[in-house]
Amino acid sequence: MLALLGFLMILVFMFLIMSGRLSAMLALIIVPSIFAILGGFGNGMGDMALEGIKSVAPTGIMILFAILFFGVLIDAGVFDPIINTILRVVKGDPVKITIGTAILALLISLDGDGTTTYMITISAMLPLYKRLGMRPITLAGIAVSASGVMNLLPWGGPTARVMTALHLEMSDVFTPVIPTMIGGVLFVLFMAYVMGKKERKRVGIVEINFQTVPQHAATTVENEEQKRPKLIIFNYLLTIALLVALITELLPAVVLFMVGFAIALIVNYPKVSDQKERVANYADNALSVVSMVFAAGIFTGILSGTHMVDAMANSMIKYIPDSMGSHFAVITAIISAPLTFFMSNDAFYYGVLPLLAKAGAAYGIDPSLIGRASLLGLPVHLLSPLVPSTYLLVGMVGEDFGALHRNFLKWACGTTIVMILVAVLLGIIPV
Repeated sequence: MLALLGFLMILVFMFLIMSGRLSAMLALIIVPSIFAILGGFGNGMGDMALEGIKSVAPTGIMILFAILFFGVLIDAGVFDPIINTILRVVKGDPVKITIGTAILALLISLDGDGTTTYMITISAMLPLYKRLGMRPITLAGIAVSASGVMNLLPWGGPTARVMTALHLEMSDVFTPVIPTMIGGVLFVLFMAYVMGKKERKRVGIVEINFQTVPQHAATTVENEEQKRPKLIIFNYLLTIALLVALITELLPAVVLFMVGFAIALIVNYPKVSDQKERVANYADNALSVVSMVFAAGIFTGILSGTHMVDAMANSMIKYIPDSMGSHFAVITAIISAPLTFFMSNDAFYYGVLPLLAKAGAAYGIDPSLIGRASLLGLPVHLLSPLVPSTYLLVGMVGEDFGALHRNFLKWACGTTIVMILVAVLLGIIPV
């Protein structure tokens, strides 16, 4: 009964946001609250929601200051030379732009952090998309698709969780799945090509007068007085230093972004009046994104606190026929997509994966094979309403969460299918 309630809650939530009947933020608050009451958890609902909010608080604060930090850099014109260079290379061709977006996102995703990937990719490419009349949702979809594949890197999180949960080494889990990542990367590039063809058909190849590029294509704010060309070297060095500190985990990410923002704002806009104006300029975007992150905390808190998520996972495992036991690795790969979509990485890899490994062992399948298989649903996971960084992504491009699902959920499933096929064909997981 509890599992059924959980599945119904997810289906209602997805229907409401994909049909546009409710915004993601409202659906994240209202839907789990109603289902918690229906399930008889009304008395404990407040504590569950509060626990969920506490769990996402550091992420929400980090995203807030990340928006402020990169907002200062955008206003100061840090990304203008990058946009000008890209424009000269792609020559206004949407196909080249989408493929270039995919390559850029894949490279930035090497740091394993989706928030950083979205911040840099969207900041650099959104003005270009707007200049050519391309759809911002295309940019968002390519970025999240690239990040979904690169999320398999050991420092990205899920792979480390697999190794921890099953007591395995990197050579048991990550090294064998590198070919599947390559397959995923190629599929993302193919997807970017298809998206580019659609955009080229819609807007054509835009002829650009490069003498006007600095005033039009690369300008990301209306007021040229906000640009700080003399500080561009400092701003580049500050950005690189922040990224290095994030990758090396010198300090917690939230602290790094807070300090980075303070330094960037003081150096670029020393007047207090200018500082207030800049912060006010970012308030709308920051509020919409951070509010969704905290709303997602209510959703995850109730889903976990009521144990619906556990019941959902157990029901999926329980009803796998014994005759399918020899195919348990492939089954794990397939169900990892919906399970990681419905629950957090921690809940899946620390709670469900050990159960899957134990069930697989009963059929003579090594835990390392189950661990590898569990990673192949990650491209779908990043489109989950439980992933805070995805709200940052849609907020930065000014699109609706449901629009991202409608346009790219099928592509995320396609990436997972390709990765599973590569894993099967190369013997990375047994059939």
